[in-house]
Amino acid sequence: MLAVHDSELIEKVKLGNFFDLDTPNLPNIYEYARLSSGAAIVAAELALKNEKSFSLMRPPGHHAGRAELGGFCYFNNIAVAVEKIIKRAGRIAIVDFDCHHGQGTEEIFLGRRDVIYVSLHQRGIYPGTGLKSIKNSFNFPLAGDTRPLEYLAIFNQGLEEVKKFQPNLIAVSAGFDTYKEDPIGGLKLELETYREIGKRLKRFDLPLFGILEGGYSATLPECIWNFLQGLED
Repeated sequence: MLAVHDSELIEKVKLGNFFDLDTPNLPNIYEYARLSSGAAIVAAELALKNEKSFSLMRPPGHHAGRAELGGFCYFNNIAVAVEKIIKRAGRIAIVDFDCHHGQGTEEIFLGRRDVIYVSLHQRGIYPGTGLKSIKNSFNFPLAGDTRPLEYLAIFNQGLEEVKKFQPNLIAVSAGFDTYKEDPIGGLKLELETYREIGKRLKRFDLPLFGILEGGYSATLPECIWNFLQGLED
């Protein structure tokens, strides 16, 4: 299930043999992280059956690389799920709208011909990557005070890359730390923005699954609800 990660990283988490200030060595964290990756796989499998699906599990994953954990992430859930289904699904586009760049997802899939990674994220914050596009990774770094109209215009640029790629399936790293009241982000998205994001992804009329990444405000449930409603509109 965790084939995208080096065996040393898996063993570190399993044995609790690691230290990271942002990614604490908690009791049973290996099992929790595996469950989160497993839920992402279930969501991906449902997408293959043309059932819309979204995993609410945490810890999140897009900062975890092949050999490194960090940024609250132990295993890269979206990468684990994509790798699990890629031979059956064909070409997959990963769309990441978390406030932070998913450098782990970028690293794992960089240079692949069957996957593209599209990320909108705030520049100047953790992890400090994603300042330019490279190979099959399309990065759109944003100013900290970016508001909905500008955000959605740039989101459309990212979706143009998805359109050109002609994927068979879309995988979404859904981060709601882009919300205007989030305590650790600086972007200014509104609840309705997430509904619009969902609507625009739905227009591809492709199998799609999403997983929860960041989002730390008290309004997180409403953010998720609006996104899911957009996928249904």
